[in-house]
This record gives sequence, structure tokens and C-alpha cells, in this order.
Amino acid sequence: MSAYKSFAVIGAGTIGLPIVEALVARSASVVLFSRPGSTKKTIPSGVPVIEVDFTDVPALSAALQEHKVDMVLCTVSITGLDVQTALVDAAKFAGVKLFAPSEYGFPTEGQTEGAMAVQLGIPTVQFYTGLFIEGIPRVTGYSEHGKIRIVGEGEKFASFTAISDVAGFVAYVLTALPPAELENREFRMEGERVRMKDLGKIFNTTVEHLDPVPKEKADLRTLLLEVLNSGMGSTGWDVINNREGSGADGAGSANGLWPGHQWKSIKEVLKL
Repeated sequence: MSAYKSFAVIGAGTIGLPIVEALVARSASVVLFSRPGSTKKTIPSGVPVIEVDFTDVPALSAALQEHKVDMVLCTVSITGLDVQTALVDAAKFAGVKLFAPSEYGFPTEGQTEGAMAVQLGIPTVQFYTGLFIEGIPRVTGYSEHGKIRIVGEGEKFASFTAISDVAGFVAYVLTALPPAELENREFRMEGERVRMKDLGKIFNTTVEHLDPVPKEKADLRTLLLEVLNSGMGSTGWDVINNREGSGADGAGSANGLWPGHQWKSIKEVLKL
């Protein structure tokens, strides 16, 4: 059983709110931190919502101390990752025991905010999920054109995981595992493993191969497609050695830590 009793989730976006709901379902004590003026969401009953500037270290630290937070989960989107420095500082000053940087995506060890947290003396836990299944239609252009558009040949395997599975896994391990099995750990989950060129079969449509775009001209969607084509879209990708990992470092190696759970497929999530 985890020694962490009180959790703070930073942000109520795509993955933040589902994690809050999953933690509440595990009877955990949760407080949600939200930016002032952010869009109002339906929050589970009993979850305090603290509106605070994510760059205001004293205010963040005071709120974390007030709610006796043991563990902080940052879930800000990629466009807001610059606030993690302030969040780590606030967590340190507040005596937080564990920090989860916003790593809900592709492996980034060796170049993460998590490493910064370790340097500051805060244990971290990182969750690698691959691309959220719910994001496939938007990233590939299927929702706009009815076709799967990919960069390159699409021969590499990529990891895709449902948002509900990610949230459920995070809540389960944080409330079920002891600190020794959480601190400074990376958890590599995977709902389904698919080559990009095979998405057409799953969606019953054609695949269009796009040429790579110069990085300085690429938008976020194109950059994601290039990552998925390179092999780095696998949760087992070894960033440092530029290759696929295996064993405990392999894609989906953490799945078994959630006993009895049936991970959702792309077809199941998107009702294809």
C-alpha cells in the first residue's frame, strides 16, 4: 500500500481531470489546482479546486502545505510545460514527497523536467503512454479528411493508450505500490501496438504518405507524425541509445502492474 495519502493534480485538461476522477474512485484525497479564469469543468464532489497562478511559487507552496499534499501530478499540456520549474520549486518548499512531471506521451528520459526534480531533491515518477488513442483521428487528419495521413513509410511500431486506461493505471499504482516501487521510476504502458502504415486497415480507409517537413516549418501535428514514424513513438524507445528497449524497459512493460485489467484497443475506444 502506498504511503502517499494526499494528491495534488495540476491542471484539469485532457488527462488531468480523468486522473482526478480515477484517484477519487480509489478513495484518495485529491486537490485540483487550476489557473484563474480557466474553463469550468465538472469536478468530482468533495475535490477542492484551488485557482492559482502556476508560476507563483509562494502561492503554490502555501496551498500544497495547507492541504498536506504528499504527491504532485503535473498534467499541463505541451504548450504550458514552462511552468514545471515553478511547480517543482513549490513542491520542494512544501515538502512534497513525490513529483510526476507531465510526461504522458513518448519517452523522454535524459531530457526531462523529472531530472531537474531529482537534482532538487524530489523523487519523481514518470508515465510513458504513447499517443492517446483518442488523439489518433486529429493527429492523422482522419477527422478532417477521412484518410490516415502519415509521414514517411510508417514501418515503425508506435504505442497507443486510451485516456481512461492511463488515468486508471496512474491512480492504481500510486495508491497500491509502496514508495520504493514508485520513486525515480518510469512506467511504460501500452494499450495497443501498431505500425503507422497499418492504421488504414483499422480505420478501413486509405493511407496517404506525406513527405517530411523541415523542422522549422513543421506544426505540432507534423512533428508528432515524424516522431511516430521514427520509432520514438513506442513507449519502449530508448532515447539515450536511439533504439527499442526490452524487458523492464520494453513497451508496455508496466501493464502487468495493474492485475486483471483489460487494456482497450483502438477499435474499442473509437468505436470503429
